[in-house]
Amino acid sequence: MQRYTSFREFYPFYLDEHRNRTSRRLHFIGSCGVLLLMLVALATRNAWWLLAAPVCGYGFAWVGHYFFEKNRPATFTYPLYSFVGDWRMFADIVTGKIRF
Repeated sequence: MQRYTSFREFYPFYLDEHRNRTSRRLHFIGSCGVLLLMLVALATRNAWWLLAAPVCGYGFAWVGHYFFEKNRPATFTYPLYSFVGDWRMFADIVTGKIRF
């Protein structure tokens, strides 16, 4: 198993693990849910909403991996790079660099 020493090296691997369009869409929906839950927490001044954010984000992403990609999420091996990769892919989808 390859060990990545930088996010720059890791991101192509991350994208390869997200080839399935439905999986990418589920990741995107989960990330939107995280942002929404953070806004609700701020608007209501109730931090309890923040507990639902990782459940929403990872829940949608892991469904994408297990049922559509048929692979193991990189979160378990590269937690920090995977977290950054989620948001980088989100930004790439929003800007049109990656097909939604």
